[in-house]
Amino acid sequence: MTTNTIDTERAGSINDSINEAEAARTRLDFAKSAPKVFRAIVGFDAAAREGLEPALVELIQIRASHLNHCAYCLHMHTNDARKAGENEDRLHMVAVWREARHFFTEKEQAALALTEAVTLVSDGGVPDEVYAQAAAHFDDQELAHVLALILTINTWNRVALATGKVAGTDERR
Repeated sequence: MTTNTIDTERAGSINDSINEAEAARTRLDFAKSAPKVFRAIVGFDAAAREGLEPALVELIQIRASHLNHCAYCLHMHTNDARKAGENEDRLHMVAVWREARHFFTEKEQAALALTEAVTLVSDGGVPDEVYAQAAAHFDDQELAHVLALILTINTWNRVALATGKVAGTDERR
């Protein structure tokens, strides 16, 4: 059997599994059940992204999704990052960025540290040094947008987890 045949069979099996998981989902469809709220979050997300580099946006969303264990959003945002031209090596290193700092700029490292602090805020707040590092790399408007983006991805993660969203079923398409 050739590699292409194995990959095709594996992809078919994964797609079948995704379809089965989605069919078995019994939780509400948030967008249909609360359309005004859903549209408000979409608007908040769009506003948060304004003026930020697309690669940075995806890195922030990927890291928060790792921390929140949100497979649905992690799958979506790693695919979005690839489509935007993100490097596979960097995608693999996001979860361990502190040990692989050379893959990320100082600005990206500051954003990732802030993402962790805000996402895990109940573990000790947002330390002054983390905030100061981010403030050193972003002007006030950019920093506000980075914070807003962190807040939106954390909201999306919680919506996806609470409603049982299935990884691989990106409904934006």
